[in-house]
Amino acid sequence: MEIGVALNNELEVRISEAFCVFDTHGDKYMDTRNVGNVLRFLGCVPTEKEVNDVMAATESIDYPGETQLPKFMAHVSQLLMDEQMQPASTEKLYEAFQVLDPENHKYLTKEYFGKLMLEDGEPFTEEELEAMWPVAIDPITGNIPYTFYINQLKHKGTIYEVAAAVKEEIVQAEQGRKK
Repeated sequence: MEIGVALNNELEVRISEAFCVFDTHGDKYMDTRNVGNVLRFLGCVPTEKEVNDVMAATESIDYPGETQLPKFMAHVSQLLMDEQMQPASTEKLYEAFQVLDPENHKYLTKEYFGKLMLEDGEPFTEEELEAMWPVAIDPITGNIPYTFYINQLKHKGTIYEVAAAVKEEIVQAEQGRKK
C-alpha cells in the first residue's frame, strides 16, 4: 500500500528521511518501537517518557503497533518547532564531563564511562553503548577525550535550526495573510 506524502519544507524532508530509514517495507509505516530510534537519528535527545508520549500520539488506530509517516511528521514537526527534546549545549556537556573528571585528565576511561552510561540517569542499553564507542573512543589510547567527543557530537547543524527556520516561515506567512 503506497501512501503519497507531500513534503512542504526542509523540516518535513528531514523527518521523512529519518523515518524512511526504519520503514522496512517502504509503505510509510514503521514499527512503533522504532520511534525513539528515529528521534535520536534526527538529533533529538528524548527521555523514555517523551519517546512513549510520541509513540502514543502517533500510533496508527487502524494498525496497532505501527506508526504512519504523515501523523508522525506532523506531531514531531510541532515538537521540534517547540524546541522539545533538545540536546544539551556544548558548554553543559563540557561541564558535565569535568564533574566526572575531578583530576582534570581531559579524558575518561572506557570502563568508567561505560559503567556510568549503563547504570546512571537514563541508562543506555549494551547496543546503544556499542554504537557510541566508535565515535567516542580514541583508537590510539582507548580512552574518551571528551573535548574531541563533544566536538564530534556537535559538528553539524541541528534539526532544531531547521525547525526554527520553518517556524519563522510559518509566522511570516500567517502575518502576510493577515495583511
